[in-house]
Amino acid sequence: VVMATNNPSVFLLMVNGQIEGANFPGYDNLYCKYCFVYGHDWAPTTGLEEGITQITSKSTQSSHKLIWNFPLEATFKSANPSGWPQLVVSVYGPDVFGNDVVRGYGATHVPFTPGRHTRTIPMFVPEPTWRLQKFTGWLMGRRPEYTDPKVVAHGEGREATRVRSQGFVTVSFHITTKDMKKMGYDVGSPSSANAPSATSNWSTEEQS
Repeated sequence: VVMATNNPSVFLLMVNGQIEGANFPGYDNLYCKYCFVYGHDWAPTTGLEEGITQITSKSTQSSHKLIWNFPLEATFKSANPSGWPQLVVSVYGPDVFGNDVVRGYGATHVPFTPGRHTRTIPMFVPEPTWRLQKFTGWLMGRRPEYTDPKVVAHGEGREATRVRSQGFVTVSFHITTKDMKKMGYDVGSPSSANAPSATSNWSTEEQS
């Protein structure tokens, strides 16, 4: 056991945080699905790899902001930083016919540096490739969707698709790593966001 500790064969990445909210100017009553996508050398050890938030409406104080404050918690182990996890988010809401349709897809790498981080993820939707599809989609209340949102994490899946930008999702992370330095990987010093002022901001955001 002592040898395994001194010469670790794997390192750990602990991800805590929350999907704070979103800004979708034209839409309301939205919810968010998330999942982690990672390489072959990675394996989840604790926490949830995917989840779904509650439906939220825009507050009266902020005309565009949707607040979820939905917790993220997952731990991964790996022997190799290649295939570092990404967080894929997809946002859904009702259309004029009351059907749930996708309002945006987006992805961001889990931060590499220990500490607290905030990421604003630009969201996009696939566009119909020709006019008839567009009209039929409107008529049937459907719009193009990916059968598997994980394709968003892989560039090659998106290049063949025309997309349109639409909204933003904000995610906060608190990252902890274990044994990376022992295995010879330098992830840098903990994020400067560990400063007291940022910590108090984090607390305020969580309670708001």
